[in-house]
Amino acid sequence: MKKIIVTLGLFIGFSALAQDHFSGISTSNRVGILNGNLNPAEFAHLSKKFEINIYGMSFNVANNKIGFSDLNSDTDLENLIFTGTEPVNMRFDAEIAGPSVAMRWMKWGFAVTSKAHANFNIIDVDPAIGDAIANNNLILNTTILNSNTNQRLNGAAYGEIGFSAARILFENDNHSFSAGLTLKVLFPGSYSNFGLNHLNGQITENLSGAYLTTNAPATLNIAYSGNLADSFTNFSDYGKSIFGGLNGMATDVGFNYQWKGGSKNYKINAGLALKNLGSMTFKDSNNQSTNYVLNIPSSNPLDLSQFDNVDNLREVETILLNDGYLTKVGGQKDFKVKLPALISLYGDFKIVPKVYVTGYLQRKMNNDDDNDQVTALNIFSVTPRLNLGMFETYLPISNNDVSGTSVGIGFRFRGFYIGSSSIITAIANDSKQADLYTGFRWAFL
Repeated sequence: MKKIIVTLGLFIGFSALAQDHFSGISTSNRVGILNGNLNPAEFAHLSKKFEINIYGMSFNVANNKIGFSDLNSDTDLENLIFTGTEPVNMRFDAEIAGPSVAMRWMKWGFAVTSKAHANFNIIDVDPAIGDAIANNNLILNTTILNSNTNQRLNGAAYGEIGFSAARILFENDNHSFSAGLTLKVLFPGSYSNFGLNHLNGQITENLSGAYLTTNAPATLNIAYSGNLADSFTNFSDYGKSIFGGLNGMATDVGFNYQWKGGSKNYKINAGLALKNLGSMTFKDSNNQSTNYVLNIPSSNPLDLSQFDNVDNLREVETILLNDGYLTKVGGQKDFKVKLPALISLYGDFKIVPKVYVTGYLQRKMNNDDDNDQVTALNIFSVTPRLNLGMFETYLPISNNDVSGTSVGIGFRFRGFYIGSSSIITAIANDSKQADLYTGFRWAFL
């Protein structure tokens, strides 16, 4: 369990990652597949008649505890993760854009796209629990636990293939309005969830260890499927099982408005999209999703040292069952997981020729407390951009609800792009996030 809780924090030290994918380039007025992935209505406005995505990769990490300066200090990262009283929140998210093709024909746009996703999240974990498991302080201390949230450890790996269509519904010299739809077929690979809800009790630490008792029953969901049933902390398992069998559907719906003011190119480009409306069902020989009532009496406290070398949820479940702390109240072998449903809203404004500013807002539609879902971040960003045709540079300034504000930079030369939404902040001060994305697409005609 110690490995499960601290894995993401340690992983930050070996990665260059961030908080939202393809920030800045996905709202460029050089419209391509990335724009269409953000809002399917944009496929009707492709800058070229055809575009082929060769590759695209975006990796991101955000947390509310560990800054970049901490990685270069002698301080134990486990101590930093579990300091203070603020719940621990960390997000690791990776997206790989695979072979994709898009075309524009008259007032229509069409695309076939492929993506792979992998993420691991620590959500609202009480630092007192993590500290007791990870650090074995061996001191005389009692910590009261009074949580009204669902403390989650959650991981998922899945793939998707999208089929998109968009059309300009109205257009004249001044205005244009378009709509688009993407239907996604989903390939769930692996999933794991530990959700401990309404934990009220205490941790007693003494010279022999740390012990947990509950004052009232808590609820617990333990779910696992695929490779993540056997190891929650081996990140190679995420890559091995991204594309499972076809077993899910989702939809993106988007709308776009452009004000041209009599010119060929827009002066304002605004969009609204509802994304990831759907779910996937995990089916595997390792599958299990079980709901329990957790009750740990003072006469039989839980020795937290039992979780020191545990790295998968099946072992956690076995320990709790063998000690008699769990009462099963429901479960199923095959289970459904919702995608991270989002509302995306943006506006791109032409300030002077070749200079633009984009405002972007992303809001999650689901509650992070729900066990049967992949999570997302709330994000707001402002991106000034200089577009010289073949060359483009932009400066995303963003804020999310886990790691706060960051500033990055990105570049595009023809079809190649590379960027980060946080590298400037990471260099200039003690940022709690990092990111890197890059890719290449070929557009013609």
